[in-house]
Amino acid sequence: MSALIEKGNGAAAALLRISLGVMFIAHSVVLKFFVFGLAGTAGYFASIGLPGWLAYVVFAAEAVGGVLLLANVATGWVSLALVPVLAGAFWVHSGNGWVFSNANGGWEYPLFLIVISVVVALQAMVPAARPRAAGTDRTLRAASRGSE
Repeated sequence: MSALIEKGNGAAAALLRISLGVMFIAHSVVLKFFVFGLAGTAGYFASIGLPGWLAYVVFAAEAVGGVLLLANVATGWVSLALVPVLAGAFWVHSGNGWVFSNANGGWEYPLFLIVISVVVALQAMVPAARPRAAGTDRTLRAASRGSE
């Protein structure tokens, strides 16, 4: 049973990582490149007081980061590196209210993505945060053997 739970936890972590990667690719390639265009995105960045060239950096970070997450390459570092991009999105939407269906989108979705990015990073970088079945910790097993 614990092997099944451990596989399920690993699958859940992979699903979360893959979903985050797909979201970054969709947000960069589909939204910024195909819908608004990179020049349009740069114009939007300039209209809210950010340097226009930063749009190209954000586009590249989201696209490359999304592919790296899908490929499970440097997952922890990639997830953390993308948090400032998401913090920028949070800042942009912070005056629009909570719900993302508000005019110009609310801030709950960027905040949720920040939390997901941190969780994916923790799962990749911190052994204690990796999903595992209860009772598989070596310390618990050693302690139970000592009490026999």
